[in-house]
Amino acid sequence: VAIEGSTKNVEIFDTAIAIMAGLMIIPAVFAFSGGDPDALQAGPALMFITLPKVFANMGFGTAVGILFFLLVLFAAVTSSIALTESAVSTFEDELGWNRKKATLVLAAISCLGYGPLANVTIIGMQFLDFFDFLTNSVMMPIAAIMICLLVSRAAGIKAVEAEVLHGEGTFRRKKIFCVMIKYICPIFAAIILISSVANAFGWISM
Repeated sequence: VAIEGSTKNVEIFDTAIAIMAGLMIIPAVFAFSGGDPDALQAGPALMFITLPKVFANMGFGTAVGILFFLLVLFAAVTSSIALTESAVSTFEDELGWNRKKATLVLAAISCLGYGPLANVTIIGMQFLDFFDFLTNSVMMPIAAIMICLLVSRAAGIKAVEAEVLHGEGTFRRKKIFCVMIKYICPIFAAIILISSVANAFGWISM
């Protein structure tokens, strides 16, 4: 009971810190962006133009900025390794390549994609951006919809409830879970899918 209580306290503390950070960062970013819409958007403009201005005008800003971008570097390296690993393992499993060959081929594709092959486009997108769009904006929403259908229709809520009750005394928020998994999640995943495809083909602008 004590461990469960302390875990809840940690979760509440982390949520409070995240909210406070958001409330402090958002006004600071807006103030130092000069109202420029491009600088307020997520991406290089926000990361490398607006945030350094924020750090330059705060106490111990230099140290905080160095620490922040060092953590960003670590996050980028670890994310790159994680993303590369899935593709390398696919080459190993499906094509029977050894790890070194799969890694070198993937590195060559990545380097060429934004180099000599940067002008190769599919439906108006650079081909690496196209595959990013295909996996993130098309395949992931479809997978989300299929998971919702699998859980709510194929497996059934009773099976989910039995699994939850295996380690807990009660199934808290069961009604909310049922509504989310049956209706809200599939609908919003479908909206994301349709809007992403429509935006890619220029039918709408996001």
